[in-house]
Amino acid sequence: MTQVKVLVIGGAGYIGSHVVRALLRENFSVTVYDNLSTGQECNLFANAAFVRGDILDSNALNRVMAEGFDAVIHLAAKKAVGESMENPQFYALNNICGSINVFNAMLNNGIKNVVFSSTAAAFGMPQYLPLDEKHPLEPISFYGFSKVEIERVMAWYAKLKDFHYIALRYFNAVGYAADGSIRGREINPQNLLPIVMETVTGKRDMVHIYGNDYDTPDGTCIRDYIHVEDLADAHVAAIKSLLQNQQSHVINLGTNSGTSVLEIIQATEKVCGRKVKYDFVARRAGDPAVVLAGNEQAKKILGWTPKYTDIEKIIQTTWNLEKEDGNIK
Repeated sequence: MTQVKVLVIGGAGYIGSHVVRALLRENFSVTVYDNLSTGQECNLFANAAFVRGDILDSNALNRVMAEGFDAVIHLAAKKAVGESMENPQFYALNNICGSINVFNAMLNNGIKNVVFSSTAAAFGMPQYLPLDEKHPLEPISFYGFSKVEIERVMAWYAKLKDFHYIALRYFNAVGYAADGSIRGREINPQNLLPIVMETVTGKRDMVHIYGNDYDTPDGTCIRDYIHVEDLADAHVAAIKSLLQNQQSHVINLGTNSGTSVLEIIQATEKVCGRKVKYDFVARRAGDPAVVLAGNEQAKKILGWTPKYTDIEKIIQTTWNLEKEDGNIK
């Protein structure tokens, strides 16, 4: 049986490397395309080919895609919400123009199927919970806007060309591969759990919690945390769905359960046996009190359900890595 060939753009990054790992375990033939601006060489696998290149380089994209692939997974994007508000032109160029370069290179080389990493930031302030795929898209950051625009481009390409996509709207990705095969940490992390872990390991002094007066049980924001291995499995399921059915979809990836900021800190203290220093500061503009993902579409279309639902077990996968690497002060 011929191996399915998949090009993973952004495959040296945090989520991308876990996607590559999941594909290799399912015996896909994998090529990683990454400019290593945030991805890391230590996240590359020996049994996956690697091409260093940028999504802003149309010629390089066309060269690699000329090798022939059954599908593309596109994870290459800038994703810092605050930075996107300060430098929208950079996000427009990289996220929107870069993605169009990817899709055009696919069409130029007869590649019909793409899995695209989208985001819960597409929704903006929740009008109801849990958020499902029919929820209005009213992003409140330029980052979220950039992802919505790419989804719209893909929908038009699917109408006009032999082009099929599944956009996976991630919620809060956390954790690491339980087998320790991926060791590269996110550089300058913006998300809560990596910041909490850097505090535990002595890399930073304190966690700043933005607001403690929300309408939640402990006053801190509640988010839907999904283990990165579950995210990776969803990408494999999405590739299989595209190859079999040739149908386009937008699908939320979350657990439909929430954990507050303080609960994350308390669970980390329990797992690590160390105190986490934190203080409360003013709310950030545009932070919803609660964000939860409905995942019925993922179950129905992909046959996917999250395996990691215990937040302590998720935190343990990160703590194990820190211990093994001797990062604890």
